Amino acid sequence: MMMKKNNKMMLLLLMLMKMVMLLILLFLLLLLLLLLLLLLMIIIMKIIMMMMMMMTVMMMMMMMMMMMMMMMMMMMMMMMMMMMMMMMMYVLISSK
Repeated sequence: MMMKKNNKMMLLLLMLMKMVMLLILLFLLLLLLLLLLLLLMIIIMKIIMMMMMMMTVMMMMMMMMMMMMMMMMMMMMMMMMMMMMMMMMYVLISSK
């Protein structure tokens, strides 16, 4: 009778051990993943730092482009206004 009980206990213990092992493995995996993420972050940061110099130039270029675009738009608007004025004048003159 005692043996049977012991066997059951042993089985339970084994099960518990397996569970603990699995948990530890999972934990280790998570740790590895975290480390990998950290490494990735560091690498990305370094790349960004390297790119920063490039980025400033790029930003300047973009700003220049934007300014040019704005100027073009303004010019277009002015042209349109002029055209409209001309049309209005023409209509006024012709109506007389």
